[in-house]
Amino acid sequence: MNHPFRKEEEEISVFSDSDEGAILFLHNDDYHTFEFVIECLTKICGHDPYQAEQCAWIVHTTGKCDIKHGVRSQLLSMYQRLKQKGLIVTLD
Repeated sequence: MNHPFRKEEEEISVFSDSDEGAILFLHNDDYHTFEFVIECLTKICGHDPYQAEQCAWIVHTTGKCDIKHGVRSQLLSMYQRLKQKGLIVTLD
């Protein structure tokens, strides 16, 4: 089934009918500052500032970091809000 909002292959799992456990990943980009990423992770994902900073460094050094684990339907809201901020995220 074609979903009208599915634009990238990596987003296919986001629209799965399954509500099993999932992982939200943040990917590195060359546009956003550490401060911006930390602010997004604290406000949207509920990270404390130290945890958000650690995630930002992991993303910077390795290319991606799993920023949240949980039920897919609950992570979908965070995924969408982070995408709206311009961050590169995937939900697996």
